[in-house]
Amino acid sequence: MSRRGQAPKRLVTPDARFGDANVARFINKLMLNGKKGTAEGIVYGAIQLLEERARRPGMEVFETALRNATPLLEVRPRRVGGATYQVPMEIRADRRNSLAMRWLIRAARARNGRSMAEKLAGELQDAANGQGATVRRKDDTHRMAEANKAFAHYRW
Repeated sequence: MSRRGQAPKRLVTPDARFGDANVARFINKLMLNGKKGTAEGIVYGAIQLLEERARRPGMEVFETALRNATPLLEVRPRRVGGATYQVPMEIRADRRNSLAMRWLIRAARARNGRSMAEKLAGELQDAANGQGATVRRKDDTHRMAEANKAFAHYRW
């Protein structure tokens, strides 16, 4: 365990096109091998496709998808007297967003064929409509937390 203390939170500068910090964070999470230009092209292309498909602002669809994919509870293992219990806990706001973005990107990468922008647009569209792999994962997480509510008193 480090004795230095916590690292200070770095502020993410908003992205160039929409001026939104969440989009900038999403681009950073999507980026592989430092290829930020490629990641920006994919995200902006996906938002453009969303606008064409949904016939409403792409940012609105993006924010709805992020909101629908964001979990409120998760289970964390807690060891008590030789037994390990799955204890449901609320998630901090920054971790919520991070999980939602990670799940959206992972589900988009797992989709079949086509370009990454099209896969990401499809996943964002599904999440905005309350369906798809990301929303299913969020529901599974909430269901697991609900099932283990009896161990909530082990929260720390």
